Amino acid sequence: MTKTTRTATRQGRPLWMFLPGGLLTLIVIGIPLALALYISLLDLDQYSIREWVGAEFIGFDNYVEAVKGSHLVHAIGVSLGYSALVTIGCLPLGLAAAIATQDRFKGRGLVRSVLLVPYVLPAFVVGSTWRIILQPDGIANRIFGTEGLWLNGPRSFWALVIVQLWAGWPLVYLLAAAGLQSVDATVHEAAALDGAGAWAKLRYVVLPQLRGPVSLGLVISFLHNVNSFTLPFVLFGVPSPYDVEVLPVLTYVESFQNFEFGLSVAMAVVSLILVAIPMAIYLRAVRLDTGRGNK
Repeated sequence: MTKTTRTATRQGRPLWMFLPGGLLTLIVIGIPLALALYISLLDLDQYSIREWVGAEFIGFDNYVEAVKGSHLVHAIGVSLGYSALVTIGCLPLGLAAAIATQDRFKGRGLVRSVLLVPYVLPAFVVGSTWRIILQPDGIANRIFGTEGLWLNGPRSFWALVIVQLWAGWPLVYLLAAAGLQSVDATVHEAAALDGAGAWAKLRYVVLPQLRGPVSLGLVISFLHNVNSFTLPFVLFGVPSPYDVEVLPVLTYVESFQNFEFGLSVAMAVVSLILVAIPMAIYLRAVRLDTGRGNK
């Protein structure tokens, strides 16, 4: 198709068909986002919430206070740090589980279902269960012969990493297993005829086919961890220990305990930016990978 034909085809599209979806996007996303940005520029608290439209406009003072007068920078570091560790840990676990359950064997369906249990359990249930396990007199200290606190102090960060990793790795496994199903059997046969061993077949045939699904799983996992509220909230309570004061919980505390609504919305906007950056990078990479970047 020539460039002139493509241009004519694009101009002839019935753009009115996008109107329902565009209106829905505007109502569900556009208007709330615009209100959030506006509220983040107001001196809005428990005293001015009844007449929030008339609250004092203070510009970017909430953002300045969030950076200089709160734990925002620390919370961002904790959120990004533990999210990165969990995402990296999900990769080998998910790939290993997907490859191990790829070939048919008796009870494979049951094994696959069991592996998904941590992911399908509600975060409230996961947090409550692990909170009991990690108590000072809980089963974790008894099994490992350790003493001390897992839910407070330096160990709390690693407790959060372990619990989030346990709950989140099946997502990478699920997407990797789906990717393995799409690998053509003739590719495996051709590799076998060429004398490729198990490791060579895995490295040069299987893993390249899984790049797309696994990358998507890692991006979703990272974004989910950065935005995770329920599990840290249930696991550690409020106020959270300083070592696990993640951004969503800090935003909740500023809003519903300190009643600093303008400040909390400013933190939420920062959280949105943190989520948007890796998503934009991933979408850009996918767009380039499909060969549409020059069209």
